[in-house]
Amino acid sequence: MSVEKIERVAVIGAGEMGQQIALLCAKGGFPTHLHDQSEEALEKAIHKLNQLTDRWIEKGKVTVEEREEMFARLIATTSIEEAVQSADLIIEAVVEKLEVKREVFQTLDRIAAQHTILATNSSTIVSSKLASVTKRPDRVLNMHFFYPPVVMDCIEIVKNEKTSQQTVDLVSQFCKEIGRTGIVIEKEIFGFIANRFVLALTKEALHLYEGGYADYENIDLIVKKALGHPLGPFELMDLSGLDVGYYVNVLQSEETGKEEDRPAQSVIDKIEKGELGRKTGKGWYDYTK
Repeated sequence: MSVEKIERVAVIGAGEMGQQIALLCAKGGFPTHLHDQSEEALEKAIHKLNQLTDRWIEKGKVTVEEREEMFARLIATTSIEEAVQSADLIIEAVVEKLEVKREVFQTLDRIAAQHTILATNSSTIVSSKLASVTKRPDRVLNMHFFYPPVVMDCIEIVKNEKTSQQTVDLVSQFCKEIGRTGIVIEKEIFGFIANRFVLALTKEALHLYEGGYADYENIDLIVKKALGHPLGPFELMDLSGLDVGYYVNVLQSEETGKEEDRPAQSVIDKIEKGELGRKTGKGWYDYTK
């Protein structure tokens, strides 16, 4: 059984990524369910999305009526069955841990319609590791949105060996309909394309900082002034969340077996102090002022 067009969407996980992906889908005209096990997480997500769209209205990006239509298409629910029962596309956006994602995909495979495409927003974990716990590997792939999804115009569509061309075509068309550039990556590789560059830059920046060659502010300044990057590597870590980068490095080191791919000690120290970046008010920089 297959579907000719994606018409309804479910997003699993109401964190910073999930909530904005859901809003982007609703803005694109798709009835969208946003699921999280936590009622509190859903309430926070809707509150943040209201604040975000308030700023859009102030800047003239959307009208009040368009915002109302957007939210009418966006349904928050703690029931995963309700969220996925009519979805043609499910986008998983839970924590970047393989065992958690595999559990989610097992559940989704069991309760979603046979034709439903299962996509993971993982920034590093290849979809074949999730497809293997389903009975629909031909309808599983990566849809890697970049943070923040409502701003960044790029989605990496990563095929695994069993992903069908029809699945890729449907997802590529869906990306166009939500106003994003979907770029197909033909083969799986850890970190895909963009994050392999980011990982390399971040690793070198931390090496230089921990080696005492320059402080993090000057490293950021050099990268911005000399290379023309909008954010330095330490600012980018704060934006993405130091915990997110930590989990990525853990996965990378497990993948490669190399000691140098493990999380940097300075990052571990920050995490132990609860300094995760912008979302906690402090990371490398202080955002509380």
